[in-house]
Formats: sequence, structure tokens, C-alpha cells
Amino acid sequence: METPGTMEIDTQFGVVRSDVPWRLVVPDVELDLGLWPTVELDIDGAYAIEGPDDGSFVLDHPAPDNVWVSAKLGLYDSREEGAKSAWAIGAQLGPKLPVARDGHGLGYEGLLLLGKVWDDSHFVLNLGGLIDPGSEISRQRPVGIEGGIDTELDLGRWGLSVTGEIGAIRYFSPDPHELHATAGLNWGVTDQLDISIVGLAGFLSGGDHEGVLLGISPKFKLWQ
Repeated sequence: METPGTMEIDTQFGVVRSDVPWRLVVPDVELDLGLWPTVELDIDGAYAIEGPDDGSFVLDHPAPDNVWVSAKLGLYDSREEGAKSAWAIGAQLGPKLPVARDGHGLGYEGLLLLGKVWDDSHFVLNLGGLIDPGSEISRQRPVGIEGGIDTELDLGRWGLSVTGEIGAIRYFSPDPHELHATAGLNWGVTDQLDISIVGLAGFLSGGDHEGVLLGISPKFKLWQ
């Protein structure tokens, strides 16, 4: 959770390949704004330039993602003053705006978050579900349940940490299921700037199959 008045802009740039097309991510953006000690506003979306379905590396049309506007809520925090570790429970939920190509109608996504923090390392389990905006072509909404694990392990020197994620979506609609993993290195240059490099691999027919992303995440204090 960002402290009240602090905004973090988490941007990633890189090259990603889905089932066939390649695309240049310019960028993937997540904006986090602390509104209250237990309330955060998140806006998550991406803009990419994609290639044709024959798999050739030619980028010829825009491919924006739907935008998720959500509230992240801190429901429980066991941290006590002076403690180095804590458990936390939260939730993240909100509508998904149909800005993708052929997007139609509002969607919705909700997650329950369970986190463990020790020193500067953290572990987060998330479970939930989604109803994505439909397509102008099929008019069918992707509907599924999702889950994932995010980790960041502090290396204790030079502000470096190892990051990793594994996530999956099981669809009840005809959409192909997704299973992916990421691994990377994060460098906390200052308290207000992180730089990262992340590799991605997908293991099922849905979602992205491979990619490399460079992340730049500045923080700004908007009010006290």
C-alpha cells in the first residue's frame, strides 16, 4: 500500500509474443495512488503495437489492453512497532474499461490478497475472478477464476532484490486457459526510483508465451 499522498507509476517496456503475433509494449502502466492508510487507487493498462498473425516480426497495428480501475483495500495488518515481519489481508476490485480493440461493455475484476512481509522481502497470494469486456465480434465475455503468487526477495546489498511471479486463469467461457511465470531483478536506485528487468514465459495456449520487459518505477509525493 502506498502512503497517503504518494503516487507510484510502474511502467514496463519491451517485446512480447503471444500465441503467434509479436508486439512491442510501449508501455505497460500501473498507477498506484495512496488515498488513505488503508485505501489505494490503482489504474492498470497497457498500450502495444502488434504484428500480424503469421508470426512475422512486423509491427503494423495498435493493440491496447482494457484498463482496470480498482480500489485496493487493507483489511488486516498484524505489524507491530519494531517488528520485522507481519501478515496482511487485503482486497482489490473494480471495473475494467473496454478500451481494447473491438472492446464492448464494462468488465469487472476482484482479488483477495494475502501477504507476508519480512524486512524488505514480501510474499503475496492472490485469488479472485474476472468478467472481461466482450468483443464487438463475438459479444461473448471472457469469464474465469484466477490465482497467483508474487514474491520479492531482498538481496541485502546495493538495493537489489529478486522478483518472481506465477499466475493462472481458468476460463469458464471458450477462451484458452492461461499459465505464466516471470522472474527478474529489481534495483532500488533511490527511495523514489526502482529499475527492473523481467523475463516472461507462458505454458498454455492462452496469454503471452515469452517476453522481456524493462521496468522504470518512479514515486512522487503529491501531498503531505
